[in-house]
Amino acid sequence: MTAADFRRIALSLEGAEEGSHFGAADFRVGGRIFATLASVKEGYGNLFITPELQTEFVTGRPDVFLPIHGGWGRMGMTHIRLAAADEGTLTGALHTAWKLRVEKNAKSGSKGATKKRSPAAKKASSMREKPAKEKPAKEKPAKEKPAKKKPAKER
Repeated sequence: MTAADFRRIALSLEGAEEGSHFGAADFRVGGRIFATLASVKEGYGNLFITPELQTEFVTGRPDVFLPIHGGWGRMGMTHIRLAAADEGTLTGALHTAWKLRVEKNAKSGSKGATKKRSPAAKKASSMREKPAKEKPAKEKPAKEKPAKKKPAKER
């Protein structure tokens, strides 16, 4: 399979859209990423799945799947070797990542790309009174203290 196949299959999933994340193609549903082509130069597509599913994928097809290095991999982010994958495997893997994202979106109530405020909400927010900033008090020049008068007895 190729990056073009990855893109074609990812975009065939309901509601999937292509975006860009740090200059790399990503695939989103409900505005949230489920797969990327960030490692395409190394021959990989990337899937956002759970650590448990990652273990199943890697154990079942170690020739095709491997965890992404470091913390991302420990969170379930998984490489798929494009050259080693067949269409059924790639389609199944992308569908799994897409389905997980759709389920997470439903749980969190995510409906769109990001929670954007309506123009009316923005205007209302900007019209709220903001606390006045306290200006620093200007220092007054120190007054000279009048000399103490000597008691009448000492004069």
